[in-house]
Amino acid sequence: MRWIYFGKLYRTKFQAGCLAKRLEQDGWIYGYQDPQSVEIFRSLKGRYGVRFIP
Repeated sequence: MRWIYFGKLYRTKFQAGCLAKRLEQDGWIYGYQDPQSVEIFRSLKGRYGVRFIP
């Protein structure tokens, strides 16, 4: 299983956290399965991103 990286980096961990929660909870609205794992990571330049395993 491989991580899928969301295509945008955010300045704050809060912004990335909002996206992570949305990925975890909005699957039932759009008709896809919930991701097994969602993680916030920090890039080498200090920005935050979201990755998940479908």
